[in-house]
Amino acid sequence: MFKKIFAALALTALTAFTAMPAFAAVDANKATQAELETLKGIGPGISGKIVEERKKGAFKDWQDMVDRIKGVGDGNAVKLSAEGLTVNGATFKGAAAAPTAARKDDKAAPMTPTKVEPAKAAATTAAASAPMSAVDKKAAAKQAKEDKAAAKAAKADEAKKAKADKAAAAKKDKEDKVAAAAKPAASAAKK
Repeated sequence: MFKKIFAALALTALTAFTAMPAFAAVDANKATQAELETLKGIGPGISGKIVEERKKGAFKDWQDMVDRIKGVGDGNAVKLSAEGLTVNGATFKGAAAAPTAARKDDKAAPMTPTKVEPAKAAATTAAASAPMSAVDKKAAAKQAKEDKAAAKAAKADEAKKAKADKAAAAKKDKEDKVAAAAKPAASAAKK
């Protein structure tokens, strides 16, 4: 009996998977909110923003969508495109990743003094404009993850140092107050 149940389940699963399309693209300019939410990475918040912005006008391309939808940056655009989201039938190419990265570096520069080597920056820009293979994308993603981890560690170290400096300053202030309070008491004892 167990074999019959197992065979029936296997047959049902097989027919269900063969009836499903292999890859269903969802266009941001045409999909309903419910269709957008079927994609991994898009919840009610993002899908609602897409539908609202679309009412103001169709998205011209991926960059237009990234610029208009808060919460969809280049990183999310890559993931959403891989899940099947398109804009006017086009997948995200990732060519706009370099300008966004430059803006983030400009904001972060005052907080963490890091130096970007010109050769590395040129290689990143060239890599962003050229089509990337899956291996290159994985390597780039791994490098970005490592860079993010290093930046996070540097920020944590900086926060620890700031906290230690603040504690040292507070301790010095306390000692100065105790010393200042002891001086009048000592001069009063002399009289």
